[in-house]
Amino acid sequence: MKPITDLIHHPYQPPGDFASPQVPVHKASSVFFNSVAQMRSRQWLDKSGYTYGLHGTPTTFILEERLCQLEGAKHCLLLPSGLAALAQVNMAFLSSGDEVLLPDNAYGPLKTLAEGELLQWGIRHAYYDPMNPADLAQSITPATKLVWLEVPGSVTLEFPDLIELLQVCNQHQVLTALDNTWGAGLAFQPFDLQAGLGVDISVHALTKYPSGGGDVLMGSVTTCRDDLAHTLKMSHMRLGFGVAGNDVELVLRSLPSMALRYVTQDRTCRAVASWCLNQAAFAQVLHPAVVGSPGHANWRRLCAGDAPSKTAVHEGGAAASLLSLRFQPSIGAAQVDAFCNALKLFKLAYSWAGPISLVVPYDLRGMRQQAPPELLKGGFVRLAMGLEDPQDLIADLTQALDQTLSQG
Repeated sequence: MKPITDLIHHPYQPPGDFASPQVPVHKASSVFFNSVAQMRSRQWLDKSGYTYGLHGTPTTFILEERLCQLEGAKHCLLLPSGLAALAQVNMAFLSSGDEVLLPDNAYGPLKTLAEGELLQWGIRHAYYDPMNPADLAQSITPATKLVWLEVPGSVTLEFPDLIELLQVCNQHQVLTALDNTWGAGLAFQPFDLQAGLGVDISVHALTKYPSGGGDVLMGSVTTCRDDLAHTLKMSHMRLGFGVAGNDVELVLRSLPSMALRYVTQDRTCRAVASWCLNQAAFAQVLHPAVVGSPGHANWRRLCAGDAPSKTAVHEGGAAASLLSLRFQPSIGAAQVDAFCNALKLFKLAYSWAGPISLVVPYDLRGMRQQAPPELLKGGFVRLAMGLEDPQDLIADLTQALDQTLSQG
């Protein structure tokens, strides 16, 4: 054969007994078979073999299994983003004539998906008050096929009674899906029946804590049910969802430090929350561990063993890295924007759980239908803590607040 052919078909294979801390990265579209018989018999659904890059490689299978361990699940699928994971669940289980229920404080793009493509496909949607399980019960109809849950609520961080919401859904025999990005399998495990949970499906934006670097987009869908897993896998195959091997590598590399980063950012967030509680400019400090924050008692029962707090910010349990602030109504929208612009360590950007702290201002009036009236009074800002020293972040907030108030 010619040298170029020998180069492409070189017979050398390295020995297989190589082990190191990091998982090897397998990247493939084509996967070779030894025979036609093997090509026809090999199965990817149960991870017993490989058929095509979209259906899994050793690298993606390893990440899926580790995510199952993290969330207490049996099956896992990887998707190119957290939003893609949310969309996958909707497309796998909903069809024309069905109805999906979403919490009023759900992740904005999920609501947009329901109001866009799902509605165009004849799938109706309605919003329920997640802080009122009775409202969920009244919202379920014979057409309801799926109920989305989110803990805590997006941006406003209300913490619902997840156990009671699940009981309502179980009584009506409705499929449940939880956006578990905030909890991340660390604050609580969504399939823990002994804790009174046991959701049907969990969706996780791996972009956040599992990645931790602010440089990867990926999502996952996990479940303990074989029937749901089969439906999800077949839909996943037909839609052609896939993730890049190098992105999987980055998530695998970050997983061992995930719990350390979560705890560090959580601790920083509570320190900042304690400072914010003493600032007259803020009418409300929203964070599950803050005593008096909506749903604090629910958070305490699920994540902190229901122990009473001795301080204004509960010290036990897990509460992630997000903190939202409602400004006094006397502080106008232009001043709130000026506050955000004046921050130096907090960068203006979406997402969270990366190494750099972030800030985003929101206008809740266009986002919520069932919010308490007082929540809509005053400007609103969400902070996401990075890995900076908490005192440096507090100093940054102090100088930005001083500038804002002096301009008023």
